[in-house]
Parts: sequence; C-alpha cells; structure tokens
Amino acid sequence: MGVLNVTPDSFSDGGLYVDPGAAEARGLELVAEGAHVLDVGGESTRPGADPVPADEELRRVLPVVERLAVGTRAPVSIDTMKSEVARAAVEAGAVVVNDVSGGLADPEMLPTIAALRASGHDVHVVLMHRQGDPRTMQLDPRYHGDPVREVCAHLEGRARAALQAGIPLDRVTLDPGIGFGKRLEHNLSLLGRLQEIRALGHPLLLGASRKSFIGHITGAEQQSDFLALERRDRPADRLGGTAACLALAVAGGSVDVVRVHDVAVMREAVLVAQAIAGASSGA
Repeated sequence: MGVLNVTPDSFSDGGLYVDPGAAEARGLELVAEGAHVLDVGGESTRPGADPVPADEELRRVLPVVERLAVGTRAPVSIDTMKSEVARAAVEAGAVVVNDVSGGLADPEMLPTIAALRASGHDVHVVLMHRQGDPRTMQLDPRYHGDPVREVCAHLEGRARAALQAGIPLDRVTLDPGIGFGKRLEHNLSLLGRLQEIRALGHPLLLGASRKSFIGHITGAEQQSDFLALERRDRPADRLGGTAACLALAVAGGSVDVVRVHDVAVMREAVLVAQAIAGASSGA
C-alpha cells in the first residue's frame, strides 16, 4: 500500500502533493514502483496534529481519488476518520476505507460503509488500534497489562462492531497502530508478536514506514553531534530501519499488507524476505 498524503503537515511528506496534479503523478509513480493499493489521506494523524474540517478534507482528497480511480489499475483507499469523507470518496471510486480510529471517531463510519456496500460498492475497511487522538496520543501512553493482549482485545471488538453494523468479516483488515499511543517498548512488543494479532483471523496491515521509533532505536533522535543536528533524523532517512522491520514481519508470515512511503525499496525488501522465508521452510 503506497502512502499518498495530500496534506500540508504530514510528518514525513507534508506539502509535497497538495496540488491534485502532483498527487496524481505521485500516485502513478507509486504504482510503477510496485504499489498494489494507493492510500490517499487528507488529514494528518501525526502526533500533535490538529483535526481538519470535513469540507477541507474533501477539498483535498476528492480530486485525487477521482483522478486515480480512472487513471490507474491500483485500487484506491481513502485514509479518513469521517463518514462523510468516506462516503464521498467511495462514490468517487475508492474501494477501501482506512480508518485509524477503528471506526470510533465517527459513530456513523461503520454504518456508512455497510450502507455503501448495500448500495453496490464492494468496500473493504481497515480498522486500526490507537490510544487517544493525534493531539494527545503520545503524551503519556499507558497500558494496564500486556499491551499486545490489550491491542488484540480492542481489535477483536472493532471487528465484531463492523460485523454488527453489516460489514462481512472477510472485508475487514486490522492494523495494530504502530506509533499511535505507543511507547518504544509497546511498538517493539507488537512487532515481535504480530502473529498473535494475525491469529484473530483477519488480514493484517502494518504501518511502520519512516516512524519515529526507528530513530529511537538507532539513537539518531538523541545524538547531539553536528551530523545528527544537520539531519535532524529526517523521516525520509529511516529507510534501513523500515526495511528491517518489514522484512522480519513478512518473513514471519504475520503481515498481509505493508503501508509504505518508499514503495520500490520496500517491495524489494519484502520480495527478498519472502524468498528467504520460503526457502527455509522448504516451500
């Protein structure tokens, strides 16, 4: 899944693709690099981000969804927490709704997706775990016990809510929400035990691309030397850490979709990991 942010303030590529023409060109580039799905987002969900009104989010995403839905073979996903935006994007050609709130930010989200399906749109939904909202989620994230079990229980509940709303379970993908209300140790626990989440029986999406936990591991965010100050641990420089994370997750057989900014490089990492895992298992 290739990331296409049409926002001015996303943590990694904010402002690069706010023009619909530039966004369309980037989407086509991602497909050429090997993206199977394009995830279009018009509201940043980075830590500390402020919410965006629905009309502004629609203004940002609809022209891009419309262009890509007819201009590329890749399915288009809409990254939104608002049912109004989801409905308009699906009617414009999107076939996946990627909701980082797990359908909790807008109580009409799951019923809206079910209604869209009933009207003939074969919509899939991605439901993610997060703690808090973008403004507060990284201030002091805490878990009462085992964070992996808590995340599993939460996601199982969201899948059940989707079914109760009228969305078939085979159209539900789950996402553990790396970096969304998690400290480094929480992220590492989840990444090391993805098979427990995958055991819930749903496809699993992993969004670890360029995230800050990589900088915490490498030490780049704590270094005070000149090079580190000059680089400021730029998200775009976290390719090695992202590739390592995705390769291990894919080789372990726990992940079905990886959501990435750098499609060409990460596709290569995934293919090599799959080949090695297949050879070691005798497949």
